[in-house]
Amino acid sequence: MNRLANKFALVTGGTSGIGLATARRFLEEGATVAITGTSEEKLAAARQELGDVRTIHADAGDVAGQAAIADMIRQAWGRLDTLFVNAGVADFRPLEAWDEAGFDRTFAVNVKGPLFLVQALLPLFANPASIVLNGSINARLGKPNSIVYAASKAALISLARTLSGELIGRGVRVNVVSPGPVSTPIYGKLGLSESDLAGMKDYLIGAIPAGRFGESAEIADAVVHLASDESRYTVGSELIIDGGMSNL
Repeated sequence: MNRLANKFALVTGGTSGIGLATARRFLEEGATVAITGTSEEKLAAARQELGDVRTIHADAGDVAGQAAIADMIRQAWGRLDTLFVNAGVADFRPLEAWDEAGFDRTFAVNVKGPLFLVQALLPLFANPASIVLNGSINARLGKPNSIVYAASKAALISLARTLSGELIGRGVRVNVVSPGPVSTPIYGKLGLSESDLAGMKDYLIGAIPAGRFGESAEIADAVVHLASDESRYTVGSELIIDGGMSNL
């Protein structure tokens, strides 16, 4: 299919997991794609895997870096049709283990960076254009150790609504996908032992009515829908993709 033919699309955090899968689907749907990442090595690997993509080295939590991304998009394409804000950090700690630096880093990457990236890209968005933010069902659940991560994702979900109200007159739709547990490399970054990681996965699977983790490609398919004209009447909405975990 060519649902994104002749579209220019940017995926932040596009070197692995949901971001990489979405960049792949965007390409399959005919888009011209750029991805961001914090590792030159991972960007090179993603470029080799995906083929014809533009790669941008960027820190998702750095405000000046967001302006630099927008400048690169301006120079390369002159406009942007689709933005998928996927870059994020998942830092899980009990309340007593949090410090200011960790809190600030989570909110810088998960909230501040996305806000200022949209601001920097604002003059470049086509009319119509679509922004999709990557939220999380953690914003809806009271899971222990997720206090700061959940709060940051709740803020991002709120941004989908408030940005929609502000940008719809410019022809820019903003929506959010909120995945449940998905098989991505993020779980390997939590610092857990193999046995603790296995135990956590077993616990989560037991809480998912569908009986399994989601796949990155399943989230990517939803992002393609929200990025395309198929969803042109969908504005400020949250699409929950969690195997029934938060609803059943």
